[in-house]
Amino acid sequence: MSLNPKNLPFFIAVVLALGIYIGDKVSNNASNPFVSMNNIRKQKLNRLIDYLEYEYVDPVDTDSIVETFIDEVLQNLDPHSTYIPKQDLESVTENMKGDFIGIGVSFYSYKDTIAVIRPIEGGPSFRAGILAGDRILMADNDTIHGASMSQDKVVQKLRGKKNSKVRLQIKRAGIDSLLDFEITRAEVPIKSVEAFYMMSPTLGYIKINRFAESTYLEFEKGIEDLIAAGAKNLVLDLRDNPGGFLRIAEKIADEFLEDGKRILFTKNKSNLIDESYATQKGRFEQAQVYVLINENSASASEIVAGALQDNDIGTIIGRRSFGKGLVQREMDLGDGSAIRLTTSRYYTPTGRSIQRTYANGSEAYYDSYYQRLDNTAEDTLHSDASADSLKFTTPKGKVVYGGGGIIPDIYVPQDVDFDNELVMFLKVAGLMDFFVFEHLDKQRSSYASVYESQFLSTFEISDLVYQEFVTYFIEASKLDTDALKVYKSTIKTLLKAAFSKQLFGDNTAAKVLNPIDPMLMKVMDLEGALISN
Repeated sequence: MSLNPKNLPFFIAVVLALGIYIGDKVSNNASNPFVSMNNIRKQKLNRLIDYLEYEYVDPVDTDSIVETFIDEVLQNLDPHSTYIPKQDLESVTENMKGDFIGIGVSFYSYKDTIAVIRPIEGGPSFRAGILAGDRILMADNDTIHGASMSQDKVVQKLRGKKNSKVRLQIKRAGIDSLLDFEITRAEVPIKSVEAFYMMSPTLGYIKINRFAESTYLEFEKGIEDLIAAGAKNLVLDLRDNPGGFLRIAEKIADEFLEDGKRILFTKNKSNLIDESYATQKGRFEQAQVYVLINENSASASEIVAGALQDNDIGTIIGRRSFGKGLVQREMDLGDGSAIRLTTSRYYTPTGRSIQRTYANGSEAYYDSYYQRLDNTAEDTLHSDASADSLKFTTPKGKVVYGGGGIIPDIYVPQDVDFDNELVMFLKVAGLMDFFVFEHLDKQRSSYASVYESQFLSTFEISDLVYQEFVTYFIEASKLDTDALKVYKSTIKTLLKAAFSKQLFGDNTAAKVLNPIDPMLMKVMDLEGALISN
């Protein structure tokens, strides 16, 4: 018999204190003030854990109790304080660092075999000559195919220390014998700048999917290329960007703000205020900037949008953002796990907090978000911001609101063709990507000589390929829906974007998809009016 954590609610307080006790450092290497405190309460809690572990009549999994209640305690504090278990911390850290050490391929586990979707351009596999469609069968004489081989095991085989080597055996279509490759592992980027290109001779477009350590350097490269291509104005796409590092958001906002302009300020429970101001010469201070946001733009995305809006810079376009105005700091718990604890609130330059209320708990907090997704027609500009106390005024007299996300200057409702549930499902479910991979895998040679420009201008999804996808979708999803026929044109565009992503990358996929994007159509209307005036 084991002790059931659900029957021990008093452990909530116990484990919170214990988590504080064992955390001996935080992400900024500051010392933890709790560790050195000689506190009788901590001795009391330590004894309780010891009694449960060594004296209780039945075996007690104290590790499980601690993990369960750390998670529960943090959820009861606010919706954004979180526990990161040891087994998840490495991947979370890699994602926010912006790179990992590996061989540099995107792959599917396809029919129990590792199938390369495409090597990452400039990465170790790309330089070694590995091609899309190759099957990786062995790594250092160890088999990495078969039904028993999990993706985690494959990743362990392919990753390693920087400059270490791995010998791969690969099966390539049309070649009878296996091919041998020796790959030197290196840093492989996890892109946060998803796409950048010229939408018109003077208008650049750049999309950021999160704010990682590497994001500003990626952003710099992107805008430098856009400026070299003739960009005078810029579309900054922050839709579906959940946030990330605050300091990276500050540096990107600085590119649009003149020296001395306030970017944001934070305030902790001691009312200690930390202010951030624009410093360096930004490359788009005199440009027209269009910032795209939606209901999934959160945290650092809202910092950038709020900083520009409150300083009367550019135009915010889209739908009301998520509404996260809390700042977390990562704290090491000493055993490979960590917590991200809310330590302050941030405020936009005019002094508004855009944090939605969580007074009724985390469950109600997220329920209100899902209700907003389900009732987008009711998500009007001032739906959560009618109180005078939430009304602020920018230096040029524009009224802005706090208390529930960034409200755009120009509202673009969800489009019946572009934003419907079926299309959103197709974008995220992976079925379309897998269908395209299988299609390409059968006839890669016919696409080998196709250039990006040729693909964009002449390639079209035939009715035959569309119907093959419909059949594939119904068989794979077990859904027989007439909606596929209703959205045939949009689905064809999504298919072309999926083809372009696997053949050429995210940038080309964005070029395919963006012309039917309602928010970008609005941008082009505004840009056209600006030029004509």
